[in-house]
Amino acid sequence: MYNTDLPTRAELPSSLKLMQSTLMAAIVALTLLITVVMPSEYAIDPTGIGRVLGLKQMGEIKTQLAEEAESDQQAIVNIQAPVARPATVSPVPDNPPLIAQNSAPERDAPSVVPAQETKAAGVQRNQMVITLKPNEAAEIKLGMRKDAQVSYQWTSSGPVNVDAHGDPTNAPKGFYHGYGKDRQITAKEGVIQAAFDGKHGWFWRNRGTKSVTIRLDTSGQYMTIKRVI
Repeated sequence: MYNTDLPTRAELPSSLKLMQSTLMAAIVALTLLITVVMPSEYAIDPTGIGRVLGLKQMGEIKTQLAEEAESDQQAIVNIQAPVARPATVSPVPDNPPLIAQNSAPERDAPSVVPAQETKAAGVQRNQMVITLKPNEAAEIKLGMRKDAQVSYQWTSSGPVNVDAHGDPTNAPKGFYHGYGKDRQITAKEGVIQAAFDGKHGWFWRNRGTKSVTIRLDTSGQYMTIKRVI
């Protein structure tokens, strides 16, 4: 069988040429890192070429979005607090006292539904108005049972960032369940269906330079509504 002839030593590149090629590749990679990658990803532009090419602006936007996302997430985690547990009901004695024979005839007692369950079964409607100064945040939460639904509509006088999410009862540290995020919008409407018993609602942050006013209208099966920030 015929084998391909191996190259002679003279045909192989010398050690000097290999070193020159390696050095050239390293210089090209370093140049791309400084002039392209650093400005576009981290807004670092030591040569000024990134700004001329518009890459530094791209990096500044990415850096700002990352900082806002981290700030919003940290604010959400910091406000999470366990919901108070219901008070313990004392057990009924095994031997209740006997009723005297001359007491009035027994009547059927009316069926009593706990107030909390009555609210959950009904439909509430509320409207809340909040004002946010530049870089200020606010959060409104609804107390809801699992699978309960609430229709909502909110409008803002200026663009805001919003994060709709829920916190279960006695949520573990760092827990997060989102219903959707948006950036720099002025209105939204829809329906939230509670994924679990707990608090569900919206977190807004004003990243603008002027104060904004947000109006929230809600209608649905929730027990409480409260501004928590």
